[in-house]
Amino acid sequence: MLFNSLHFAVFLPIVFLLYWFVVNKQLKQQNILLLLASYFFYACWDYRFLFLLVFSTLLDYYTGLKMYEATTEKKKKVWFWLSISVNLGFLGVFKYYDFFSQSFAEALSRLGVDVHPWTLNIILPVGISFYTFHGLSYVIDIYKNRIKPVRDFVEYSVFVSFFPLLVAGPIERATHLLPQIQSKRTFDYVKAVDGLRQIVWGLFKKVVIADNCAEYANKIFNDSSAYSGSTHVLGALFFAFQIYCDFSGYSDIALGTARLFGIELLRNFAFPYFSRDIAEFWRRWHISLSSWFKDYVYIPLGGSNGGTALKIRNTFVIFLVSGFWHGANWTFIVWGALNAIYFLPLLLLNKNRKNIETVAQGKYLPTFHEFISMTLTFGLVTFAWIFFRAENLSHALAYISEMVSPSLFTIPQVHPMAFIFFVVVFVLIEWMGREQQYAIANIDAKCPKALRWAFYYSMVFAIFYFAGSEQQFIYFQF
Repeated sequence: MLFNSLHFAVFLPIVFLLYWFVVNKQLKQQNILLLLASYFFYACWDYRFLFLLVFSTLLDYYTGLKMYEATTEKKKKVWFWLSISVNLGFLGVFKYYDFFSQSFAEALSRLGVDVHPWTLNIILPVGISFYTFHGLSYVIDIYKNRIKPVRDFVEYSVFVSFFPLLVAGPIERATHLLPQIQSKRTFDYVKAVDGLRQIVWGLFKKVVIADNCAEYANKIFNDSSAYSGSTHVLGALFFAFQIYCDFSGYSDIALGTARLFGIELLRNFAFPYFSRDIAEFWRRWHISLSSWFKDYVYIPLGGSNGGTALKIRNTFVIFLVSGFWHGANWTFIVWGALNAIYFLPLLLLNKNRKNIETVAQGKYLPTFHEFISMTLTFGLVTFAWIFFRAENLSHALAYISEMVSPSLFTIPQVHPMAFIFFVVVFVLIEWMGREQQYAIANIDAKCPKALRWAFYYSMVFAIFYFAGSEQQFIYFQF
């Protein structure tokens, strides 16, 4: 079930009404309703893979209890590695087996050995990377004695499968989400209105900006040899806005939906395209994943402590793993490596924590230096997105080669001026709201009532005007 579908438009009000007007007096019943709704939400995609979600939940719930009850460190490690190996095993089989099999065969063919690899050709279960990481963080935190296991299976199951975050995050931590699931929740009108506002903003970003950017980005990337270098630049820019508005739009809808049920999820985006360097970008882009890798991979490896060689190694490990998490394709690995190269100079010069506060905080405009820094950072990020979007490495390299040809200095062959106007307006709204949790979070305090409602109606009109076929969110494939 997609957030931008009529099915979800029917599903959400029904669950909301049952939650607050039928089972609102019993926390246990509220959690059972959320669990059943979440399983139904997931089963609407493909009910056959629901068993995988349930099995993963049972595994981590049981091994968590066994680790806590273990009388020796050896027994504790046995249960810990059982959970880790099975979870990563499922992820490896469904997501990476065919990639490794084909890559191994290609390597052998270069040595003159002709092999025909056996591939599974199975569907990637939607959201498997996200709910697997939920379970892994829970198990690791118990093993490290940071938390105690949950005794109530329903509570733990809701933590893993809460439908707003189930298929594309944010990746939650047990220390943040579980206490909310275990506590009584009362209806808060102000929070509910704020949740609806964030949902509408997320839908606008997805349906109006991302889906239209996708149309032009796909047109240019899918037939790149037919276009000029300047059009390639425009294609990369379209994809940059597509992936940001698509994924941050999903996160906005997820956070807003959760708020309707009295639950606050982790913020996942903080206006990353206004970053002044790559380190700031990665503190603001897909925050829940970046912090997950930092806490569970980067810091255990030694982080930025130690010598230069160790810093370089750990930086490449974290970015390569992040790239590989996104998909079984060499393009994602190169994308990760490219971001590591961007990041390393800042780390080695001890400038990776230079830009912590929001750019031009309390001001209308950035300084000239801030503007140049943002433009350069956005350019580097957009260039790296070419590898993320390309079908394979050959396609990415061909696209770049065609982009830097003499036709780079010609007028683009694709220039939808009316839509570019929408993008410019969107960027201005984001800039004006960059100090808030999301761009229009504080609109009630800043705008007169008439102007505010005109803005809301304009967004809703644009959503319905541009809504066509239901376009899947990009991160569903990860």
